Amino acid sequence: MHNRLRSLLFAAILSGSASTLAFAQAQPTESKEAAYARTINERADKIVAKIEGLDAKKAPQVRDAIAGQYLQLSELQEKQDAQLTALKAKPQDEKTAAEKKKIEAEVAASRDKLHKKYLSKLSRTLTPSQVDQVKDGMTYGVLPITMKAYQEMLPDLTEAQKTQIMAWLTEAREHAMDAGSSKEKHAWFGKYKGRINNYLSAQGVDMKQAGKDWAERRARAATPGN
Repeated sequence: MHNRLRSLLFAAILSGSASTLAFAQAQPTESKEAAYARTINERADKIVAKIEGLDAKKAPQVRDAIAGQYLQLSELQEKQDAQLTALKAKPQDEKTAAEKKKIEAEVAASRDKLHKKYLSKLSRTLTPSQVDQVKDGMTYGVLPITMKAYQEMLPDLTEAQKTQIMAWLTEAREHAMDAGSSKEKHAWFGKYKGRINNYLSAQGVDMKQAGKDWAERRARAATPGN
């Protein structure tokens, strides 16, 4: 990313400057960097708009924090991709395999630090409930949607089971927040839903039958006259 375009991107995201965005959009052909700046600002605005009880004066600050997080996560991913691409050009042996693991571990450590710093920044402006709304916004609301589905499919869940399911979905959301694509975000939830289903099966729940029963209940509810 060239320095001039990088400066443009940061200005558009972190300052929320309308004039900078107008300059970016006024170019004959919008650059990839400017397009990404616009996209993540729009994405952040949509998340902020759904935060309940947010002081309007704080909205720009929260928007900039979210957009900035998207930007830094993207840069980390680009860094890893570039390093791994360069590594593929080398003879593939134990040394390159070790280098690959080192690169991935270093990027993962950087991502973890960024995650903690980001949540700390949000917590200085938002309540815990509002922070959770930001997390759900960054992960398409999969956590509450999935939790509701489990409770509807399995109305006899114990409190202990509900607590465990919520704990795993919450952990999945923390990982999914840092994923770079919709597919990767859903993959994290898929991984943890597999763990949840195995846990419930071990508790004696027939997940296959529960799924069939739930489908029948929904079908009956959708039938006119019921």
